Amino acid sequence: MIFIGRITPQNVAIFKEVRLRALQDTPLAFGSTYADELKLSHADWLNRATRWNGERGIGFLAFDDSGTPCGIAGSFLVESDATQAKLISMWTAPTHRHRGIGRLLADEVLNWARAREVRTLLLMVTSVNDSAIRFYERLGFARTGRSEPYPNDPSITEYEMSRAIH
Repeated sequence: MIFIGRITPQNVAIFKEVRLRALQDTPLAFGSTYADELKLSHADWLNRATRWNGERGIGFLAFDDSGTPCGIAGSFLVESDATQAKLISMWTAPTHRHRGIGRLLADEVLNWARAREVRTLLLMVTSVNDSAIRFYERLGFARTGRSEPYPNDPSITEYEMSRAIH
């Protein structure tokens, strides 16, 4: 059984631990780096947890039945168009992959977005992450045709993907 909970200032230590594990495990999946986020202060993490638990942003943590944190995902409304939101920081621990946790996290983000009358969910995925691309396609995402250089390695391309929210 998997439990999905919101990221809050009260669970900031767990949020930090999971985020840093994600950055170490799949560094090419994120626009940030482990080294940069390791330098963040406790106050920085508290501010981030607050932003990830507000009207314009949300973050979720997945826990297995033993209480071990095993996944993370977040979303923010697009500043210029509140009918769009971005799915960010999607990650499942390697020990917990292929158990539906990613889908559960994405469903929570979709429910949050629906409640805010978002019509389109967007994400960026690196061209070298074939398993993530296939995962997002199974969730109904498709490439939009927009791409850009990956910020941490411009030799890698990031693809934008989107899906309608009904």
